[in-house]
Amino acid sequence: MDSIIAYFSSIPPVQAALYAGLFTWGVTAVGAALVFFFREVNRKFLNMMLGFTGGVMIAASFWSLLQPAIDMSEGEGFVKVMPAAVGFVLGALFIFGLDKLMPHLHLNFSKSEGPKSSLHRTTLLVIAIALHNIPEGLAVGVLFGGVAYGLGDASIAGAVLLAVGIGLQNFPEGIAVAMPLRRMGLSRWKSFTYGQLSAIVEPIFAVIGAVAVGFFVPILPYALAFAAGAMIFVVIEEVIPETQAEGHSDVPILGFVIGFVVMMVLDVALG
Repeated sequence: MDSIIAYFSSIPPVQAALYAGLFTWGVTAVGAALVFFFREVNRKFLNMMLGFTGGVMIAASFWSLLQPAIDMSEGEGFVKVMPAAVGFVLGALFIFGLDKLMPHLHLNFSKSEGPKSSLHRTTLLVIAIALHNIPEGLAVGVLFGGVAYGLGDASIAGAVLLAVGIGLQNFPEGIAVAMPLRRMGLSRWKSFTYGQLSAIVEPIFAVIGAVAVGFFVPILPYALAFAAGAMIFVVIEEVIPETQAEGHSDVPILGFVIGFVVMMVLDVALG
């Protein structure tokens, strides 16, 4: 891990954000690639992995994004916490707005949202996952972008760990997209293509986030909290409900706890 952190410390933040985004995209592709070997996965296992995804995202939202946003804000009391509060709300509203403006289909294929569209259900599903991957890319990019503007070397470790955590939780997302498409009758190659394509936005928005911070340094606390609000909205609106789609189960809850603890320990101990 030390050598990886040292390497990311030696390259420009935008380049580091691009590499981190490509990594998270690649892990999604690895998850989607399971479609070449299996037609479906055990539903309990997938629910546990999705719960793990939720735990990682919630933990990362606080320790990697909200806490640094509060720490770097000036003032005391309400003044100090306001940038994080405002950014958090704006991030949640951003995803809420995208949900209303963009046609998309949920993972269970039973509920569509946004304007009515003639697009194929497969396309709508990929749009849904892509929309929900935007805050993950932004989070990585904003952290790497902030390295050059006062966060210090420790922020590089935090950014790398955030990318690793997001990569881990992208693995089941790749499965969750590719496997249903395969069951619908799509070829293995098409199922894989759509599954990995859902995360293509992550390296794009990682770069956007890193560049934006460079132009607007004072907004860094708002940007970090914005990414946190967007990520938590996705967890509550999409990830957790999907784990309970076939009835209440304790398995995804245990997965959530494991994911939360893993990300918390990594971030606090190494970040």
